[in-house]
Amino acid sequence: MTTPKRIYLAGPEVFFPAEEHKAIVAEKKRILQEAGYEGVDPLDTALTFSEHEAKPAHGHRIYLANRDLMDSCDAIIANLTPFRGISADPGTVFEVGYVIGQGKPAFGFTLDSRNYRDRAGATDQDEHGHAIEDFEMSDNLMIEGGILESSGQLLVAEQPGEHRFFSAELFRNCVRALAHA
Repeated sequence: MTTPKRIYLAGPEVFFPAEEHKAIVAEKKRILQEAGYEGVDPLDTALTFSEHEAKPAHGHRIYLANRDLMDSCDAIIANLTPFRGISADPGTVFEVGYVIGQGKPAFGFTLDSRNYRDRAGATDQDEHGHAIEDFEMSDNLMIEGGILESSGQLLVAEQPGEHRFFSAELFRNCVRALAHA
């Protein structure tokens, strides 16, 4: 029996209320399992924290645990739906770059069908006079370019999902794309 490929599940879901996070991650893991993969969530760690531990030390231990999880995985599927702004969650973007830097494929999805420029106000400059990139990409060119260079894909929803940040069908499409990578 061969070990299924491990897929790191990046995204802003770690910030959702516990039950909401649990339900979305369970569905992602179920879809991956049906395809012969093992889903690995950033919260799949056995970390415990002391109430006396300094917050920066706590945060660094989470970083180290998540890095170890990413190191143990063969690819990443990232939820790149804009979170707390016009772009993807910055921690998720870091995780995508980290996995790509290891030479592993990255796949992503977004439930926001607008391109980055449109989300930034559909203008050439922001209120400070700073240029807004216009490459007709779903997010910053470095995110999408890195995903494509890794032999991955960034999939964009054509219709709303069952949750503002999740569509089982779109996630299934990422898994299908992964199977052909």
